[in-house]
Amino acid sequence: MRNKPHLLHYTLMQVTKKTISDTKVQLTMAADNELMQAVKQETLRTLAKDVKVQGFRPGKAPLPLVEKQLNPALLQSEFLDRAMNRLYSAALIEQKLRPVAQPEVKITKFVPFETLEVEATVEVVGEVKLPDYKKIKLAKEKVAVSAKDLDEVINQLKTRDAERKEVNRGAKNGDQVIIDFKGSDAKTKEPIKGGEGKEYPLTLGSNSFIPGFETNLVGVKPGETKEFTLAFPKDYGVKALQNRKVTFVVTVGKVQEIVDPTLDDAFAAKVGPFKTLQELKDDIKKQLLEEKTHQADQKYNDTLITQIAEKAKVAIPDALIDEQIERIEREERQSLMYRGQTWQEFLESEGLTEESYRKKQRPVAELRVKAGLVLADIAEAEKIEITPEEFNAHIQALKARYTDAKMQEELNKPENRRDIISRLLTEKTIARLAEYASSK
Repeated sequence: MRNKPHLLHYTLMQVTKKTISDTKVQLTMAADNELMQAVKQETLRTLAKDVKVQGFRPGKAPLPLVEKQLNPALLQSEFLDRAMNRLYSAALIEQKLRPVAQPEVKITKFVPFETLEVEATVEVVGEVKLPDYKKIKLAKEKVAVSAKDLDEVINQLKTRDAERKEVNRGAKNGDQVIIDFKGSDAKTKEPIKGGEGKEYPLTLGSNSFIPGFETNLVGVKPGETKEFTLAFPKDYGVKALQNRKVTFVVTVGKVQEIVDPTLDDAFAAKVGPFKTLQELKDDIKKQLLEEKTHQADQKYNDTLITQIAEKAKVAIPDALIDEQIERIEREERQSLMYRGQTWQEFLESEGLTEESYRKKQRPVAELRVKAGLVLADIAEAEKIEITPEEFNAHIQALKARYTDAKMQEELNKPENRRDIISRLLTEKTIARLAEYASSK
């Protein structure tokens, strides 16, 4: 059954709702004669375009003549399809229901073009009971840029611009070594997935590898190979490697002494459009502050939405949660693809199966769905809308940013425009909630 919305006066039908569960209802819908005749005339007008009646151009013959030329079974089928969609769409509006799947429909009474009663069972979002969100308060985190933050960026710029001199001596902290390495399980001797590299540049003392790895390379000369065994940290990001003992065989191809540039006005002019070192530092500080502010705002909004969602009550159909789990999985798979890791490798590294992964994501998915439903209801309660001026301004900004023809075409698609409006509405609603939460 097609689910297309139609405008319909509720007086042309009768609807009764029976609650089967928190997320399932049964609608009984009866059409009156006025609706039946209106739908019949509409059906005839549509079918008339393909009916040839002698003496009339296609689509111009009187409808009673068109009806006589039609196969009765075809007319009734098209009529029922249109009438049921009218009834169902109007019943959803009247009962303020949000279906999450196609309904199970059956016709309980039908006298052609005189009587029609339809029964539809459908899974819906349960009633959303909002907390008193205006009273939920949340203090904003103070944002500041420390001297350490500034030094880290300066050091990164120095490293990027540093001179690397190849030397023939044992490596020491601060040197960059170019290494080939391979890791294998200390007991089984099986290679570790992702535990090898070729001509990898590693700065000793950077602590970018697991504890002990860089230390073992201190004193190693170009062309030398060293073998050592280390235990991965118990909190290592890959579950399968936590506390695991791995033997590494590392060959040092080159040892390069890093000579940092002098921090002065000339250095500032080299790395950017700055006349002085102070201008460079001021610009870094400004960018860091903007970044930290954005991150703090995002964290604040996420925390606030989570608090409100956790206090709200709503029965969520399993279908919506399953759909969200699938979306999370798609995002995860996309991320893994960019990192060059397969889905199976990821599951094995985390010690998960397909089933346990989905089970693990269920609470996250449920909270996401709940937050979305809560935000939608708050937007309605607060009468928040996106004006045509706001939407057009946002579209123009996007078109100015994405100038290629393909992106311009995408921005003109109705479905993408609906998504943009939805995102803008969410942002506006969150901003309103943040005003309530941060006010005294």
